[in-house]
Amino acid sequence: MSDTQLRVLSLNCWGLKFVSKNREERIEAIAHELSQGDHDIICLQEIWVYSDYQKVQERLAKRLPNSKFFYGGALGAGLAIFTRFPILSTAVHPYSLNGAPIDVAAGDWFVGKAAATLVLLHPILGQVQIFNTHLFAKGGEDGPEHLRAHRLVGAWEFAKLARQAAELGRYVICLGDFNSIPPTLPMTIIQDHASLTDAWVVTHPNSNNLSPTTALEAVEMLGITADNTHNTWSAGKSWITGWGKRLDYVLYRQPARLNHPPSDTISVIRATQCKVVFIDHVPGHTFSFSDHFGLEATLAIESSPASAPPLLDAPRELTSAAMATTIQAWTACYRFAKDRMKKELIIFAVSIFVLVGVAVGTAWLPYPWINPIFILFTIAVSWLATTMLYHGFLYGNWECNALMNAIEDLEHHRKGLQLLGRRNSGTFN
Repeated sequence: MSDTQLRVLSLNCWGLKFVSKNREERIEAIAHELSQGDHDIICLQEIWVYSDYQKVQERLAKRLPNSKFFYGGALGAGLAIFTRFPILSTAVHPYSLNGAPIDVAAGDWFVGKAAATLVLLHPILGQVQIFNTHLFAKGGEDGPEHLRAHRLVGAWEFAKLARQAAELGRYVICLGDFNSIPPTLPMTIIQDHASLTDAWVVTHPNSNNLSPTTALEAVEMLGITADNTHNTWSAGKSWITGWGKRLDYVLYRQPARLNHPPSDTISVIRATQCKVVFIDHVPGHTFSFSDHFGLEATLAIESSPASAPPLLDAPRELTSAAMATTIQAWTACYRFAKDRMKKELIIFAVSIFVLVGVAVGTAWLPYPWINPIFILFTIAVSWLATTMLYHGFLYGNWECNALMNAIEDLEHHRKGLQLLGRRNSGTFN
């Protein structure tokens, strides 16, 4: 290991208890493979079971003695970070919106998708803030708008955290499963608002012009990490088309450099290598390590004069079109949520009316054998009424308030940029 470079790795472990197939064998194999590597920082997603985290921690303790398992939601955030550098602080930031509690099959609301972060002390760079995240899964790439709004809220909140970390003078490295392919709006928000650089793009600038002929070539040439038929857990999915998706990223940026004397020499990080890993089968078995491949990158630490322009990650900002589209999606979701609330509260009111009718009607039951049927019917209607109340009123207002916060937040940011633009151009009043 060298202090003049950072070797980082991200992997979605697919570690759902009782759901993920061959979980114990796969986690054991993942822990062994990681222990054989030379990484300085490892970020894992979907490592839900604490004993699985402990298994990995024990294997990595000699090389990466510092680690953190992040708790969140009712079932855990599924995020963990391992590093060989001292940890100064840790935090977890649950996203405001993570799907609906009634969507039990998806489960995002129960686990509480979040941005996990820690600040470590590097001997050359000083404070480096590491982010590990797993964005909301459902929503599609192109809408409808109300389905992708939750992921956009997460992307906006993540971008603000990364940007704020850089403004505090820290180097920023972000890893994780972002559940979004490169050209989509969530990645645009994250990369532009936080001025983050994509390590894959830096090290593979011409990958978009390549034409793979096999699933494995697509992984190696295009950085595909999910829904690729070379992965045994994806091979049987009939709905998969094309070569798959690039959903996992290593993003980075320098600190916001303010008030550095021109004579100073500063350190910058730059991606020199990035590749997809964990693409083989688990040794001795016929299945893959996870339903995602991993992604690793090497970030070289170089010296640069403070007077030199920023390398590779010059400050960027969201375009007016991107902000307008984002606000449009949130507004559509807000209207959809309001309409859903009304329907669910109507169902609640009808259920109460039915329960009153059942309670009155039981006094005139003609036959005793009907009584158990009425009891079961009453239980079902009571459950329906309770569900519609908490989902229609409690969660409905929760979602609408979170969306309104995001809309107003981005509106204020857009107006602030306009004010600063007029001020810089000399037309500020």
